[in-house]
Amino acid sequence: MRVYNQSRSRVIQLIFIAVFILIIGQLVNLQLFNDKYTELAMNNAVYKKIVYPSRGIIFDRNGKAILDNVAMFDLTVTPFQVKNLDTSTLCNILRIDTAEFHKRMITALIKNGKYRPSVFEGLVSPQVQAQLEENMYRFPGFDLSERPIRSYPFKAAAHILGYVGEVDSAIIKQSNYFYQMGDYAGRAGLEKTYEPVLMGQRGIKYLIKDNKNRIQGSYESGMFDTSAIAGRNLYTSIDVKVQQLAEKLLSNKIGSAVAINPKTGGIIAMASAPGYDPNLLTGAERRRNFSRMFLDTAKPMYNRAIKGQYPPGSTYKPLGGLIALDEGLITPSFGYPCGGAYFGCSRPVRCTHSGGGHARDLRVALANSCNSYFTHIFRMALDNKAFPNPQAGYIKWKEYNNAFGLGVRVGVDLPSEDKGNIPDTSKYNRDFGGFARWNSCGLQTLGIGQDRMTATPLQMANAMCIIANKGKYYLPHFVDSIQNETDADTVFMAKYRKLHTPLHIPDTSFKEVIDGMHDVTVYGTAHFLKVPGWEYCAKTGTAQNPHGENHSWFVAFAPKDDPKIAVAVVVENAGYGSTWGGPIAAFMMEQYLNDSITTERMKDVERISKADLIPRAIKHWYYVKDSLKQAKQREIDENTPEITTKTETKVTFDPEAEPNKKQDSDTARNIQQPMLKPDDIRLKKD
Repeated sequence: MRVYNQSRSRVIQLIFIAVFILIIGQLVNLQLFNDKYTELAMNNAVYKKIVYPSRGIIFDRNGKAILDNVAMFDLTVTPFQVKNLDTSTLCNILRIDTAEFHKRMITALIKNGKYRPSVFEGLVSPQVQAQLEENMYRFPGFDLSERPIRSYPFKAAAHILGYVGEVDSAIIKQSNYFYQMGDYAGRAGLEKTYEPVLMGQRGIKYLIKDNKNRIQGSYESGMFDTSAIAGRNLYTSIDVKVQQLAEKLLSNKIGSAVAINPKTGGIIAMASAPGYDPNLLTGAERRRNFSRMFLDTAKPMYNRAIKGQYPPGSTYKPLGGLIALDEGLITPSFGYPCGGAYFGCSRPVRCTHSGGGHARDLRVALANSCNSYFTHIFRMALDNKAFPNPQAGYIKWKEYNNAFGLGVRVGVDLPSEDKGNIPDTSKYNRDFGGFARWNSCGLQTLGIGQDRMTATPLQMANAMCIIANKGKYYLPHFVDSIQNETDADTVFMAKYRKLHTPLHIPDTSFKEVIDGMHDVTVYGTAHFLKVPGWEYCAKTGTAQNPHGENHSWFVAFAPKDDPKIAVAVVVENAGYGSTWGGPIAAFMMEQYLNDSITTERMKDVERISKADLIPRAIKHWYYVKDSLKQAKQREIDENTPEITTKTETKVTFDPEAEPNKKQDSDTARNIQQPMLKPDDIRLKKD
């Protein structure tokens, strides 16, 4: 054989050997190292069904479940399996039209593709579920998938508990893709804060499929299945009876009430009005209810207890008295000659007091809520000779207030808490034109809880705990313990079990203020408000509101000598603190301390709950909204033909077909609300 032919033969042999080696190498790679095709084969042959766990239950302090789980069903669809579908019957059961049907099918394809199940109708009602089960043979490709959802037997504490909703792309990405499309997670309240505890762990069932994608049974006899693990329970300090009472008393009003156990920091009740039944955000109507409440100008989903920022008015005066005592600016016997106005600055500031003697010492000034007295001691704090200028005095005054929990976030175990406002000196520097161009006279109403000072009801309830405990407190919280606590849980809960001592004010100073607050309930501005069987301490407040009637404030704690409950109540646009805020707080304390309210006093509970104090502007919005809704419904009734059911109509869904591009949209209406004419502002007695 010629050398030329020998070389060509050798090259061909080498090529065959190289190809053979490549094939062998690829086979080894596919069999031993690459899982891609194994996963594809598994996905084609095995259906992975997610088993959702029951979320943890939340209990009140007496062991009552204030939320629980019930089983409901999602209607899911696997587009590849949809053949010869009775579309008309399905649409009539779900009360949708064919355009909506095609839209949902396209959405399912986009989300999960044609071989994976997607939610077609989430959390169907029991009536719809029964109809679907009777007709499921008509709907190949559709299935009912069980999902535990929340139920609220007491229909209370919506702002505390929060709600559970389907995760969106942002949550999925934030969780590093731990969550999947169709999963539910806590979106507000304790549900959100304690999501890692409550959520539990998903389970998986592997089911074998045939070449037509039909389920044939369990894969490998369930060897690879994993069971769902239920979430862990939360044990809280909430007293559901007090919570229900607070919500009842705040009916037909806008405001909030917070009650805390000073001995532990555990929150007994937190009500925000207007509120809503938390059951509205579960089940088939949850999205419609959410949209309706979200657009409501009264903001029923807005937790005013941690986000409502109000001038505290005269409820701030006990804190002002403590600051003046601790700085050595006054003694308990210090008095001020108020004759119906404060004359300490360039112009008199009138109040409703007249004559003398109502501010002859600190206790009497607290009992009578003398504006001039507390305006003056605030000015003394800023003009304190221990500091080089009023600005330095103000900085020290602000430090005291921050230590009392004002102007800072308290740290409650709810998301989205606001911190209120104790203004920084930079704000006044900007507004007055420089550091040296403002003084105590320009800020004098801060001494009576006005000007730019704002506080949340939670902050004021916490401040009462500090006074009741003579300078010590625990961070306000709802959850006292977690079922089967782990080390990680213990670290998380440790901050709520630590006693804080931010102030070093002597007990004697606290005693003077406590006695003065007790005098408020004996002969002062709240002398007619009683808690049967108990002596208590309180302070009324009437906070000026430039947008309408004054806000009614009331803060208190009881019993006087061994406090077990501290309360803060604010009712917007309701006038004097003792008129509306006071009775609400008194009934809450009575319910907690006595575990009941007498039959005779229940008449007052009913009277207060029925009192309508909703501002006129909000009422006008409701009136316009209802009128538009009725007009729209009449238009729908007049123009919508009667829906007739055509059974046994077979329609084959084609996943490749073009979606219907015509989409309906609701018309957004911006309703102009009339502004309430502000009343003339003047300082008033509570």
